[in-house]
Amino acid sequence: MSTLVETVAAWVDAASTIVALTGAGISTESGIPDFRGPQGVWTRDPKAERLSNIHEYMRDPDVRKLAWQGRVNHPAWQARPNAGHRALVTLERRGKLRALVTQNIDGLHQAAGHDPIRVIEVHGTMRDVICMACGWRGPAGPVLDRVRAGEADPPCAGCGGILKSATISFGQALVPTVIDAASRAAGETDLLLAVGTSLQVYPAAGLVSLAKSVGARVAIVNGEATPFDDLADAVIRAPIGDVLPQICGDTPPDG
Repeated sequence: MSTLVETVAAWVDAASTIVALTGAGISTESGIPDFRGPQGVWTRDPKAERLSNIHEYMRDPDVRKLAWQGRVNHPAWQARPNAGHRALVTLERRGKLRALVTQNIDGLHQAAGHDPIRVIEVHGTMRDVICMACGWRGPAGPVLDRVRAGEADPPCAGCGGILKSATISFGQALVPTVIDAASRAAGETDLLLAVGTSLQVYPAAGLVSLAKSVGARVAIVNGEATPFDDLADAVIRAPIGDVLPQICGDTPPDG
């Protein structure tokens, strides 16, 4: 264990309240590509970002058809939580994790064993579908089955409106209660762990400054540089699945 990793592990031991902020980088070891990294989805194909724009999605049936094919074939359906996900569960079982704020939509934190109440999904979840007209919401599975059966752009069964995954697209309003919960947690923590996030997307990135403003330590574990590296108390460039278990404690206490 490196000296820096040992230091952050000591901070974890000393903290009474920890908030984790996770991004796509924590799921890459589960086979889900990130967006902005060297091999990211948008890095390799800038046009793919168009599928995440709410205005394009609502305007263009061809965009929706491509988006539905992407949902059907998304690697998250076969992915399993990795050592990084499980390490954060260890923090929860140690009684230290106040909240897990995630920018991810894959649901792997819950699959790893977190209490869903502690997981704050600032960008929503791909595991549900919503109707943009009547507000209906339900599990994605049955709608994806309709796509597999030949419905390229399945409408809402209740009102005929446009269906979309329950995720927050570019140009779409965030849910105020969700952002308030994330901000409240970051404003009352001793230690913020930013894991696998580029810290380029707000308001999630702003949680780092918020935590620092109340005297919390900030540790960033990410493969690439972030705009907040200079503000952080520690920056670790190493595989998340290797270092996060060391930081969080390899095994939860008995009971």
